[in-house]
Amino acid sequence: MANTHNRRLEVTVISGEDLRINDRPIKNNAFVTVKADSCCSPLSQDSTKPDAQGESYPYWDEKLHVELPAGSRYVIVEVRRRSSSAGDKLVGTAWILVSDFIGDYTPENYLHFLSYRLRDAKGLRNGIINISVRVVSLSYKGTSSSSSHPPPMVPVCRMPVDQENHGGTVTGVPVWYPNQWKA
Repeated sequence: MANTHNRRLEVTVISGEDLRINDRPIKNNAFVTVKADSCCSPLSQDSTKPDAQGESYPYWDEKLHVELPAGSRYVIVEVRRRSSSAGDKLVGTAWILVSDFIGDYTPENYLHFLSYRLRDAKGLRNGIINISVRVVSLSYKGTSSSSSHPPPMVPVCRMPVDQENHGGTVTGVPVWYPNQWKA
């Protein structure tokens, strides 16, 4: 059964490494914007405050919250540098597959620590971004929900265990997800 409701992501932007503009290390004021790709609804995005002192190795440790519409395939992380004279300049972008933190056998509210290579506007390598991602459920104690609606019902599938004949082991059933291995 497909999940048709939106999810809320808690993305903690931890730090950046070796950030550059025009092959020169950035000096200050780097910030990060996180948004979900969406073909059917307006983009939800959130941004960190600029790091005033981190130079090309900024440290934010800021929690951002983004709505992830059903059907989204990517979360887009953009690192920019704020400048009073030239406006915001793109440092690099990382397109993170939603399957990197949703699915598999990880429980809801599991905290994923991830690092991604950033690419500049020309597609060249331009530093690394370190983040953590958690899919936040309404029942998670670390969040508050202004809605009085209960969380959506999710079907539970269980495998019976034959303790008498097989010593309590579970026989797994392989499951194939289409497009799982496409980049």
